[in-house]
Amino acid sequence: FLYRQPWTGDGIKIAVLDTGLDLNHPDFAGRNIVSKSFVPNEPVQDLHGHGTHCIGVACGPLNPTDTSKPRYGVAYKSLIYAGKVLSNKGSGADGWILAGINWAIANSCRVISMSLGAEVSTSGYSVAYETAARAALNSGCLIIAAAGNGYNKPVSHPANCPSIMAVGALDFNLIKAPFSNITFYPPHGKVDICAPGVQVLS
Repeated sequence: FLYRQPWTGDGIKIAVLDTGLDLNHPDFAGRNIVSKSFVPNEPVQDLHGHGTHCIGVACGPLNPTDTSKPRYGVAYKSLIYAGKVLSNKGSGADGWILAGINWAIANSCRVISMSLGAEVSTSGYSVAYETAARAALNSGCLIIAAAGNGYNKPVSHPANCPSIMAVGALDFNLIKAPFSNITFYPPHGKVDICAPGVQVLS
């Protein structure tokens, strides 16, 4: 079934920390976009595509410029903060990501979305990320991070932090997608919520 939710994201600042944004994409023309790169020697312009895809999912338009394509995106009236914390090759350093989080907090973003992560092999979590996440919560900002695509491996870093919302992926039948991480090293790092994550249009 198709459910059209009534919320638009009007006035809400959403930071997507990823590989940047295609600043020339016609579907974002006229939108209020603030951008910054934290990757040395690489501008915000997304030469990878993952960041643009993720921003489209979160903040895509009500009416795409290509009228033959269906609508995509959730918060189509939101204020987009595109932080490039991953390189055009899709990799990044913790320092770049943490700097992006601090930038988003300083700009009063209400949501920080991070579809990124690294495998973990032991219990525990990053103190640096947990400190940043607590600072975000104290300022009214929620950090959301991918649980990971490791096929049932433990929830990845930094989504395994207690103060970061770890999101797993569901398939078309609302069953856990085979690739989505779900296990964890006690007592921290459980999946907090799941959402559709298979062949998502953007």
